Amino acid sequence: MTAPHRMFATPEAPMPEVTRSATVLILPGIQGSGPGHWQSLWERQDPRVRRVQQLDWDAPRLEDWLQALETAAAEAGGPVVLAAHSLGCLLGAHWAARTWRTVRGALLVAPPDPDGPAFPAAAASFVPVPERPLPFPSVVVASRDDPYGSMDYARRQAAVWGSELVDLGERGHINAESGLGDWPEGRALLQALCEAG
Repeated sequence: MTAPHRMFATPEAPMPEVTRSATVLILPGIQGSGPGHWQSLWERQDPRVRRVQQLDWDAPRLEDWLQALETAAAEAGGPVVLAAHSLGCLLGAHWAARTWRTVRGALLVAPPDPDGPAFPAAAASFVPVPERPLPFPSVVVASRDDPYGSMDYARRQAAVWGSELVDLGERGHINAESGLGDWPEGRALLQALCEAG
């Protein structure tokens, strides 16, 4: 197997010193995350949490989204933790295969199945999804009645990525409609990842 192509920061580039604090980068899915979404609530509550802004939330292009994430990670000036939802999980997996930046961990919530009937055609550039272990600790959180990805899919991706799997029961797509509020259980998972390393 050939080594993954890395298009961003190289080992020769100056890297920030790893500190105990980490910036949390929010990676929403297609159409972004509305004001009642746990990602948005976390962003408003915690100054360490920053949303990665995309040029087009409705017509995602992988290369554009990757560049926005790389820029946000560079601007963080230190280690980052990813807090991804839906298509943001696939973005995180693609970026992990290309960057040399310090990532302390990733919370990957409700990864969508590209082969599933509900996967948006607009996100075709995110396929195929990297099928290799992530080079940092990660947690996949899945719901048993997620219309965008089955528990079997989440279990398989967790195994491929080397992630811990958390079964949230029946919580739909684990979004604002799931009634989670600011989702304290998710915040606890995120905090554990922030303190790793």
